[in-house]
Amino acid sequence: MTDIEANLDALETRIQAACDAARRDRGDVMLIAASKTVPPEWIREAFDAGVRDFGENKVQEAAAKIPLSPSAIRWHFIGHLQSNKAKHAIQLFTTLHAVDSIPLIETLAALSNESGFRPAMMLHVNLAGEASKSGLSPETLFPAIESALASPLPLTGLMTLPPFDPDPDNTRNYFSQLRELRDSAERAFGISLPHLSMGMSHDFEAAVLEGATHIRVGTLLFGGRPKPKPQRELSTDDF
Repeated sequence: MTDIEANLDALETRIQAACDAARRDRGDVMLIAASKTVPPEWIREAFDAGVRDFGENKVQEAAAKIPLSPSAIRWHFIGHLQSNKAKHAIQLFTTLHAVDSIPLIETLAALSNESGFRPAMMLHVNLAGEASKSGLSPETLFPAIESALASPLPLTGLMTLPPFDPDPDNTRNYFSQLRELRDSAERAFGISLPHLSMGMSHDFEAAVLEGATHIRVGTLLFGGRPKPKPQRELSTDDF
């Protein structure tokens, strides 16, 4: 058994325990292997161990790794998406987790209409109001939902990234806030937003207890990460 296989076994035990504590089915929680800076051979190991969903933070890094990885992988974009990378992102990923502004929603809509690509999207809510992080405020979420509902990309849920705290009990409130915002949006718009992308290696259990459907875990699965290699910028000739 490789380290990644052993790490996955330990991680699955913890996810199952969190689901049991929340009285939820394990199948209701998707494990996304956060593979930022992880080389393709490690991705292959995780895939062979049973992981099918992987998350990348940078479009150019993903564009280099995806052709070298198993074709059955479902790729998620879990980082901040710059508008000038959106054209490539909608072709590479099945889900965009961190759509964080109305202008970006409009850009994605225009590109989708031109290309026919329709990745699902989630709206990123910056619940703590951290200036260092992108994301919609709770006050701007509903206008963003209106814009998203006019887009050809399906809106499937919300995402958040709380301030780091080694004690997951201190971040659990952010997860419950996101769930309550989602519930309010569903009532206000008469729609279903089934997905909540929240929780990472240090706090995913608290997120599962508060209703997470997608958890983004890297360190617990891959261990220490190699230093990233510089990635060239994408040009219009890359696709």
